[in-house]
Amino acid sequence: MIVSHLHTVEGPHLTARTSISRRSVLKTVAIVAVPPSLAVATPGRSMAATGDVASTTGLGADGQLGNGSTNDRLTFGAVNALVDVTELSGGREHVIARVNRGVYTWGDGSKGATGLGSTADQSTPQPVPRLSGVTSVIAGHYHTLVVVAGGVRGWGSNAMGQLGDGTTTRRLSPVTTSGLSGVVAVGAGRDASYALLADGTLRAWGGGANGELGNGTQTAKQLRPVVVSNLTSVSAVAGGRNHALAIRNGMVWTWGLNASGQLGTGTRTSQSTPVIVTGLSNVVAVAAGAVHSVALLADRSVYTWGEASWGQIGSGKTVDRLTPGLVSGLPAISSIGCGRDHTIAVSTTHGVWAWGHDDYGQLGTGAVTKARLSPVHIVGISNALAGHGGRGYSVLHCSA
Repeated sequence: MIVSHLHTVEGPHLTARTSISRRSVLKTVAIVAVPPSLAVATPGRSMAATGDVASTTGLGADGQLGNGSTNDRLTFGAVNALVDVTELSGGREHVIARVNRGVYTWGDGSKGATGLGSTADQSTPQPVPRLSGVTSVIAGHYHTLVVVAGGVRGWGSNAMGQLGDGTTTRRLSPVTTSGLSGVVAVGAGRDASYALLADGTLRAWGGGANGELGNGTQTAKQLRPVVVSNLTSVSAVAGGRNHALAIRNGMVWTWGLNASGQLGTGTRTSQSTPVIVTGLSNVVAVAAGAVHSVALLADRSVYTWGEASWGQIGSGKTVDRLTPGLVSGLPAISSIGCGRDHTIAVSTTHGVWAWGHDDYGQLGTGAVTKARLSPVHIVGISNALAGHGGRGYSVLHCSA
């Protein structure tokens, strides 16, 4: 944003494979986001009824808060008539929820990202027709992907081939991504898409002009999946606006655009094949915002790197960070997620901490500000499981 699965979007998207109990901590967002979002998947959630719900805050102009209104709000509030949530992911201005084995979507429909057969916005959750048996979901910038029976189906914007169906035709309803089987989780960025296979390898498709495909090329439009080079034993993948991250044996690998240091390599040099991020080990989850990256370690600490213009790396400064740095002031964290320019962390006691851009109330503090440079505790929440976001809004997966 997951054996259990985890997963942004302009902002972040992530996905992970992990074995965890219902309340355990090691999961990812991508998330994812993104617009490129950002992604949040909640690993370890049962396919049976959970009673879990969703809560949103921030920008509501396209219905992305799911509360029947297009008004903004500054604190987290319930999404209408949505229960038994097992996974959530936020796109740029749309959201997808997995409910048991079906899916609901809401928010911006202008590019078809809601999969409801029209371009109308939706301010309350709506079931995507003729779609069942879903085991993982992710929202990209203006497209959406799900895993069904080991294959991938997608809908929405397809100008760069991000649906992987061999065309660049926008799809208002689900279509099948070509040539995939054995998929356990999906990730998405702005125009690129990713699939994690049960054998630990990755596939990528869509926009690759900045190396987002990770196969050594800078292909503008890749209409069908290709193998991401030199990666095996992968357990998680996350897509940012134009970059991606993966976990391999507890280490983070990154590729794509690196203008703000979002690859964490100590330089601003972009990469078209995966490179290892030094200084990190025992990583259990990753998340990506538009141009920043986040890692959760087994000791439940959080590290960030990349763009800091809005405080999204939580360093207390607005200076980009080219290598991972510890986020201070956090309790033990169980889940991480990103919006376009903000970050959400859920503690092992189910509280929420957030930092970064807060111009629409997306952090849920009850006020707006240009940037919150360090983590703030969001009071009044004690049942959070995972958090996510897009442009100017956030969505939480909460226990009943």
